[in-house]
Amino acid sequence: MENLTALSYDLRKDVIEIICAGKAGHIGGDMSVIDTLITLYFKQMNISPENMDDPNRDRFVMSKGHSVEALYAVLAKKGFFTLEEVLENFSKFGSKFIGHPNNKLPGIEMNSGSLGHGLPVCVGMALAGKMNHQDYRVYTVMGDGELAEGSVWEGAMAASHYKLDNLCAVVDRNRLQISGNTEDVMHHDDLHERFRSFGWNVIDVKDGNSIDELNAAFDEAKTVKGKPTVLIANTVKGCGSPVMENKAAWHHHVPSEEEYTQIMKDLEARKEAALHE
Repeated sequence: MENLTALSYDLRKDVIEIICAGKAGHIGGDMSVIDTLITLYFKQMNISPENMDDPNRDRFVMSKGHSVEALYAVLAKKGFFTLEEVLENFSKFGSKFIGHPNNKLPGIEMNSGSLGHGLPVCVGMALAGKMNHQDYRVYTVMGDGELAEGSVWEGAMAASHYKLDNLCAVVDRNRLQISGNTEDVMHHDDLHERFRSFGWNVIDVKDGNSIDELNAAFDEAKTVKGKPTVLIANTVKGCGSPVMENKAAWHHHVPSEEEYTQIMKDLEARKEAALHE
């Protein structure tokens, strides 16, 4: 686990390089969600470049598709393509490495980014698995701002109705969206009770940037029968450097040269601390 924590800071550096190379990117959400992606791809999911066409592979959909740079960094590390390919092509005209997930790339199940679509599609994937008597699991990550979309709750109702215990959703609860604090834009009240009222098992991940806590929560979700599970992952937008953390302005931002230098210094310091804990 310590190695994965150190890896999280290396991959955050890769995200910074991708965004600077493409001169675009949703950096704040990348930094809050990358620990979830690392936990899924390196500890939890049965998915790799070798089995990505296997009908019984696990499925993942990045519903908050604007945080694609984090997904590209993780998929590159996993071997679906190379980081060099991403750096050379991200956000370039005619490139497959666009600013939202693109299923023309290996390892990406569906195009996403139009918010509210990921969970309903994953309900269909999970239901298909049940109907075909397959044992794969389906995962999706949503932003907390995304929960204002009505289709999320239609999907939540269907998932409960069909008792989709092979479905696990994650809410990246960083409390910031493009237009400010989520509680000012569209407040969530008690998000845990809301999901429970829709028939879901709810796991609170107090530190959603802790790979230890995330891994334990995903393990617990696998034991739940008869209902889907949602992880409320309490994360920090821009996690990794005080330059970015908890600042709505970093929802979409390309670091200046000075910001780049300080962020990389902060990420390296946190990596070293993780290695020596």
